[in-house]
Order: sequence, then C-alpha cells, then structure tokens
Amino acid sequence: MYKILLFCNAGMSTSMLVSKMQKYAKDNNIEASIEAFPESQMDKKIDGADAVLLGPQVRFLFDKAKKICGAKGVPVDVINAADYGMMNGEKVLKHAIQMSGK
Repeated sequence: MYKILLFCNAGMSTSMLVSKMQKYAKDNNIEASIEAFPESQMDKKIDGADAVLLGPQVRFLFDKAKKICGAKGVPVDVINAADYGMMNGEKVLKHAIQMSGK
C-alpha cells in the first residue's frame, strides 16, 4: 500500500488530480491511499507517507517542504506542470510510486 500526499494552497485543485490518480490505481489494482491537503498542514500529515507531491502553484515552498519531509525520510517533489494541467493521474501516480522506492 502506497501512501501518497499532495499539497497545494488549499487542497482544492489537487483534489481533482487525486480523483484521477485514485481511478488509475483502482483500474490497475494498485493499492494506494492518495489524499490532498493545504500546504499549511504538511508537518501534521506526512507521518507514514511514501511520497509527497507539491502542486506547481506552490513550487516556491519546495525548500520548506524538503526540510519538513527530509526530517522524516519522506521523498518530496513538485508535480510536473504539464501533467498537472492535463490532470494526468497515471503519470503523477507512477512518478509518486517511483519516488517511494517501493
């Protein structure tokens, strides 16, 4: 089971991408828990996460996220803007799985 967390300004825009990722996971028998949250909750939500992804609109928070996630051994990256814009749940999920190293 993969635990993948997405963070953006309010957790709203990424929730659409989460739905696409969940559908791809279900259709391909990938066990994954995928959730979106506002970036302000990152330090409270990342325990046990396999991968953390930031929405492109909060890429400026990458250094802060890297410190928070790095302290807990959680890989973090910014979602590719094109994949985000196209709501490409497959590519984003595959990237998160690759990041997890599982």
